[in-house]
Amino acid sequence: MKDIYLIRHTTPAVAKGICYGQTDLDTTASFAEEAAIIRTHLPEGMAAVHSSPLRRCAMLAGHLFPDQSINLHRDLMEIHCGEWEMKGWDELPKEEIDPWMKDFVNIRIPGGESYLDLHDRVSRTFNSIVAAFPAPIAIVAHGGVIRSILSAVTGTPLIDSFKVFALHYGCVIRLYGEPGALQYEILHNNVPAEKEQHKPKSFY
Repeated sequence: MKDIYLIRHTTPAVAKGICYGQTDLDTTASFAEEAAIIRTHLPEGMAAVHSSPLRRCAMLAGHLFPDQSINLHRDLMEIHCGEWEMKGWDELPKEEIDPWMKDFVNIRIPGGESYLDLHDRVSRTFNSIVAAFPAPIAIVAHGGVIRSILSAVTGTPLIDSFKVFALHYGCVIRLYGEPGALQYEILHNNVPAEKEQHKPKSFY
């Protein structure tokens, strides 16, 4: 049996309404408080800890598991937003954002990735992690990455993953069962006071 803990990073230090993916953001002043809550939902003694190398994940992994080596994987990074990185969602050209919003699974962000690109690289890495290490395992990553994993585990179409899996900063999800038949339970997923914005306001 595998016990795999998926942990989303804490609140990033970025203004609401800014498009970010692989930008290496810092975390907010609430990091320690958020991390303390996350720790209460994790067991002692992880067999292995894996993380995105971006600071908001790697820092959390090191904080939660100070006595363990952190395995960093570039393929666990958030979607590459290309030319849209650190630009306001509401400022993006309509001729670019409209087609992507209609089919973000398959259409690549200019200079970046599609959601399918992310899913392919995440799936390869996730499957290799599960095959190589005994339980329990911790994976510290991003919202898009964790939704991609949950989509694969549950058979949820990628296009529906953001509706089905409403994951907030600092959430903790436990996967359990045998490889190929994993199930999940949400251990922690507090709704923030201010809703995240990951698309133009006109699409809400």
